[in-house]
Amino acid sequence: MFLRAIQWLTLSSVDPHLAEKQFLELRSQVPLLYALLGVNALALGYTHHGVAPDWMSIWVPGALALIGIFRAVAWLRYDRRGFDHAAILTILRRTTVLGCLISVAYITWSLKLTDYGGPDERAHVAMFVGITVIGCIFCLSHLPQAAILVAVATTIPYLAFYTLVFESTVYKAIALNIVLVTLVVMRVLMNGFSAFATLVRSQSETVRLNREVTVLAHTDMLTGLPNRRLFFADLERRMKECGGTNGPLSLGVIDLDRFKAANDTYGHIVGDLILAEVGARLASEFDNRGGVARLGGDEFAFVIEADGETAIALMTGVCQRLSAPYVADDVTISIGASCGIATTEGSAGGASALYERADYALYTSKSTRRGLPTLYSAAHEAAVRSDRAIEAALQAADLDREFVIHLQPVVDTRTHAVTAVEALARWTSPTLGSVSPAVFVPVAERTGIVHRLTVKLFELTLAAAKDLPASITVCFNLSAHDLTSHGTILSLVSALRQSGVAPSRIVFELTETAMLRDFGAAREALGMLSAMGAQVAIDDFGTGHASLSYLRELPIGRVKIDRSFVSGEKALARRDLLGAVIAMCRSLDLPCVAEGVETDEQMAFLSSAGCDALQGYLIARPMPPADMIEWMKGLPADRSARSA
Repeated sequence: MFLRAIQWLTLSSVDPHLAEKQFLELRSQVPLLYALLGVNALALGYTHHGVAPDWMSIWVPGALALIGIFRAVAWLRYDRRGFDHAAILTILRRTTVLGCLISVAYITWSLKLTDYGGPDERAHVAMFVGITVIGCIFCLSHLPQAAILVAVATTIPYLAFYTLVFESTVYKAIALNIVLVTLVVMRVLMNGFSAFATLVRSQSETVRLNREVTVLAHTDMLTGLPNRRLFFADLERRMKECGGTNGPLSLGVIDLDRFKAANDTYGHIVGDLILAEVGARLASEFDNRGGVARLGGDEFAFVIEADGETAIALMTGVCQRLSAPYVADDVTISIGASCGIATTEGSAGGASALYERADYALYTSKSTRRGLPTLYSAAHEAAVRSDRAIEAALQAADLDREFVIHLQPVVDTRTHAVTAVEALARWTSPTLGSVSPAVFVPVAERTGIVHRLTVKLFELTLAAAKDLPASITVCFNLSAHDLTSHGTILSLVSALRQSGVAPSRIVFELTETAMLRDFGAAREALGMLSAMGAQVAIDDFGTGHASLSYLRELPIGRVKIDRSFVSGEKALARRDLLGAVIAMCRSLDLPCVAEGVETDEQMAFLSSAGCDALQGYLIARPMPPADMIEWMKGLPADRSARSA
């Protein structure tokens, strides 16, 4: 108890925020205290001038008033920005000590004046002491240690003096009355300070909680890295700061390769462990170099003060280190990382424009330089402008008038009979002319138009299927966006049911990449399509990273081998691999179709290797549905349809 009282008196237990608030309040109140003391002292000296010695009526009150002026000026000049917690505590302790010393000087001097003058002068002394004590207590209300010590140092001598030295009952009553008032005021002061301290602590706690909430709102909980909101706020700030300097900024967007497949295969717990380790590796790589953040999913970003070449050199090594194996839940997993980089050098626009450039460079890396960084260049700028023109034309396109489908036949390897046709989208824009599907489909996916476009093209495909022999199946391509859009799948199901075309005649084709982007969504969508009788085929097989187990987990009915195995510069070198793929399909009892057949020699090899069906320019180029019907009419009877 005693130690606690000592700590309280010495301000040892005062928290920094409360001490700062006390200091701020006293900064405006202590000068008033010294003004009160100085004026009252001079007034008391004036009334005793001529009846008391000059040193007591002039020099002592003058000295006390002068000390008060110096201290008041010192308080007025205090600036809290120049003091830390230790300095503020020193000022508060000094104020407490000086308050005691000055109060002792005042009470000693004022009680000594009672030896001089008559009843009026003595009454003035009694009133001076009472008013001064009450005023000091109120002015020191935010420093209760000083207020209590001042009250004790003045009221006890005052009470003792008037009760023991004076025989006048009136003065004894006045002394007791002043002491009683002082005690009440002290109680009120302590209650008020307690409420003040509670309010300050509440404000401090609110500030702390707000700070923690702000940190949580700006932090990715899985990796501990800054999140998207904080990253872009910091990017905006840094771009404004570098606006007046010559130092460029480089922004990079990092996307993990093959992460989604690992996440689907091993589960989200393992996926989260991988992401946490990726965050730790990136934090280590960019320590003291710049800021790195997780934007969401398996996408990360960084910003550093460097030119493009420096950023490329840095990220080449970072991508390699991110590709090192990860051990999660006793499983060793290998993934990769691709990166797109854009710099502020010679570029206009704000943070969003810089990010879009980096994201476009990332798209290039994912497409052509997987596992490596790509720097946004003038060629990318031209491609972006072209994409924007395509996007604008696509947004304004009349789907009914500008889009059509062409059909390319698929023939049986042995009988050469047409067994299927593949529907291929064609777009002729009134402003851009003919635009390749390889160009407008990605733009449609990025802009959200792909849903309407897919449904429209499927309706055209169903209309063409009605005019074809019932023995011919029709293949229709689905993208990754189609598979992950529940609304698109439902629209396709509805269109197929209303068309009158037998679902068994429709083959939905999807690439390995589209299947692996979200395996769970792909399995659900394909299950819904196959449940109504439609067939499913893997397109461009051999170019992705599909696990062979997926061929059993998904309702796959046929495999279309990518054209790079059949034609092109590397086709001859891949003959052995092509034969192995065909043999694998036969062992799994999956019909296989070879795309890109252009020569008789290729057709002969595929036939000897056991490939089931062929598609390519050697058979026929894609053509409008009406031309396809006419072309089929010109075929021998045994080739116009599948044999019974």
